[in-house]
Amino acid sequence: MMYTAAAATQHAGTTQRARAYQGFTQQILSGGIRSGQFVSQRALMALLGMPLGAVREMIPRLEAGGLVRTVPKRGLQIAQVDLQLIRNAFQVRAMIEHEAIVHFARSAGQDELDAIEASHRDILRRASAARADAQLLDDAQALDWGLHDRMVDALGNEIVSEIYRVNSLRVRLIGLESSVITPARLIPAMQEHLDFIAALRLRDAARAAELLATHIRSARDRVLDAPALAPCAAAQAAIPAAQPRSNTRRTST
Repeated sequence: MMYTAAAATQHAGTTQRARAYQGFTQQILSGGIRSGQFVSQRALMALLGMPLGAVREMIPRLEAGGLVRTVPKRGLQIAQVDLQLIRNAFQVRAMIEHEAIVHFARSAGQDELDAIEASHRDILRRASAARADAQLLDDAQALDWGLHDRMVDALGNEIVSEIYRVNSLRVRLIGLESSVITPARLIPAMQEHLDFIAALRLRDAARAAELLATHIRSARDRVLDAPALAPCAAAQAAIPAAQPRSNTRRTST
């Protein structure tokens, strides 16, 4: 009985820690937590609706993923968006998704690909309407990231999926610092998806990977072109050539 009670207590703690982490990721996705923001543990308690113990146990996971850092006397700072973060996050994304789409081209069922294409065409139809419906942008965002997540998860490698999920949070933090998605910006992103979906349907892994790489570069470039990041880009341009330079919203990616 003592072992059972201890195991139950440990499971409850793990569950609370997992719920706190999930709540933190949802705050990033919704914009409740922003890049560079300072936040105390007690503020996180209130924001996430979780006890202090769960918040404290979550913090090492966030630090290991580079999502927060502890600043003495100031609390926790959410990862700051700069050109190095943009370059690194999109490079990791491109590397993982290249392997994912090559595998997906070989493993995805035709029915699934049909459904994926139909969902994208429905979003395009709604985006092209004279008046966009209120739910369009949220649905498009979910479809966009859902496809990328699905391809990565299809690899069947939990370690890769976890790395990808953490990196996706970095990418989404970056997106929150640039322009908000609009129906006009949504259409090119969805069309880029349809381009590599067409290659997937033909089982042309090389072509699908090439089109996906173009899509990811477009997403990166949209971030770099955003007005919110212009001062950062200008400062980077002023760095002497001898020093490393990067080449590397809420927006669709």
